[in-house]
This record gives sequence, C-alpha cells and structure tokens, in this order.
Amino acid sequence: MKKVLVLGASGGMGYSIVKELAHRGIEVIAFARGKEKLTRLFQEEEKVTIKAGDVFNLESLKEASEGVDTIFQAMNIPYSEWNQHLPVMMNNILETAKFVDARLVLVDNIYAYGRNPGQLVSEDTPKKPYTKKGNIRLQLETMVKEANLPYLIALFPDFYGPNATNTILNYTFEGIIKNKKALFVGDKSIAREYIFTPDGAQAIVELALIDSAYGQNWNIPGSGVITGNEIVDILREHTGYSKKVGTVTKGMVKFLGIFDKNMREVVEMLYLTEDPVVLDGGKLEQTIKSIPRTPYKEGVKQTIDYMLRSES
Repeated sequence: MKKVLVLGASGGMGYSIVKELAHRGIEVIAFARGKEKLTRLFQEEEKVTIKAGDVFNLESLKEASEGVDTIFQAMNIPYSEWNQHLPVMMNNILETAKFVDARLVLVDNIYAYGRNPGQLVSEDTPKKPYTKKGNIRLQLETMVKEANLPYLIALFPDFYGPNATNTILNYTFEGIIKNKKALFVGDKSIAREYIFTPDGAQAIVELALIDSAYGQNWNIPGSGVITGNEIVDILREHTGYSKKVGTVTKGMVKFLGIFDKNMREVVEMLYLTEDPVVLDGGKLEQTIKSIPRTPYKEGVKQTIDYMLRSES
C-alpha cells in the first residue's frame, strides 16, 4: 500500500485506521462529510490529506480516490437509513474501487452471524441473520463478493476508543465524564466482547498488507469478554465517579423509540446484549501471529483521557 482512501475517517474506527496508516508512513486521504472535524482530527498528520465529500455522490468519491491503491470502508449511517441507503452507498464504493483499480477493505460487524450459536463464532460459522439489519449486512457482503475485485472483509465486535462516539459504551462514558447520571445499555452482569479501536485498526491494516488475506472474511476479536460491572469499576477507579450507574432496559428503548426513529431501530439489536456473540480469532492469530489486545483497563482509561482532552 502506497496511497489509501479511508471512508468514514471522522468516525471511531475510521479515525484509528487513518492514524495507524499514517504511523506506518502510508499516504492517506481522509474522507468524510465534515471538513471542520477532519481538520481538527488530522491537521497535525503530515501523511494525511483531508477531503470532505459525500459518499452518495459517485463523482465526488471517484475524484477523492484518484491514485489510491486501497480503499478502507469504515463509513456508517444511522440505522433508520440502512434499508434505503446502505446498498446505494456500497454500490458507489464498489464502482469507485473498480474505477481506480483499488483493493477494498471493509469494516464490518457481527450482525449477520445472528444469535449466539453457543460457541465462539469462527469465519466458517454459517450466517443466520436474526434481524433486518443482519440481513442488510449479509446483502452488502454478497455485493462485495460478487463485484469481481480484490476485497477483505473484517468483522468486529462493538467498538470503544478515542473518537468512537457512536457506540454503546460511549453512552455510559459520556455520563461519567460529565459527572451526571450514567446509564449502561443491557444487563451489567453479562460478559460481552468489545474492541479497542486502535487495536482493531492495527489488525485490519496488518491484514491489508498481506496479499493472501484478500478474498476472505476475517474475525477481529477484542480482549476477551468483560461485564458491565467490571467496566464501571474501571471507570470509577479512573475518574472517581461515585454515583449509581443505571441500566437501559429493552422497555426503556422501546419507549424512547416512540419519539425517536433511530432509537426505534435499536430495539431489534438488543439481543446482542442479552446473549452476546463472541468472535474466534484463531484464523487471524495464525496469519498475523499476535493479535493486538489492549487490556480493558488500559483501553478504557485511554478512551476517557481522550474524551476529557477533547472537552477541554
């Protein structure tokens, strides 16, 4: 890789991917809608060129991708827009990758796997989507595989990390750093898997540098599982937060969905908080030898410190 386009560069995983690529001395075009935010995030990065644009504008996307050999797709849109707009977005990305003869590296999630099969989920586990969103993710995967271009699909658990604002854990973090009433989504006693975005970025970039990794799906696991209670303990130790941390229940989300269409779309995904899907990273470990796994205690602390710096 010599020159790379990162779509969704101002989001959680996109931000960390840009940082990882630049750290390795690779020239990066950071693409997202908001020029002001892109500038704030990357103005000190010599290897990063900022390009604000709309992924739904095919010509704008093609222009931004001029001269790149790899495209990282880390962009996302609100749940309520998935059904209508995600296939259009993916079609534009695929057309652009073909136009510039670039490889495509796709940041994906675990939704298409469906419910917990009772064991660690490997790349060979049959995909049995449980939700509309899982079916849409599987549809996008099929589009990529049928596009006749070099692709790499990386599947991640829920994100947390620097600049990862649109995440379940960030909802809890925000309340705590503001010393307000904090809420945790789901039962705090259930152990779930999360990935620290700098770890995910390091792993996906490492894979993208390996020619034989293309044409395949890859699970990128986090640092094992952790309960909400354990996360809250880490937060209390690091911030001194002493208030009670409440629980966001399915009933609460359903009620909020009466007034908020995006919250209404969250309801069907709550099964992942009740019976979590956990990824098997055996294939990845055999390929890159050492999976980046920042301990949760350190990852949460780094995330909180980043949030506090951003607010000051």
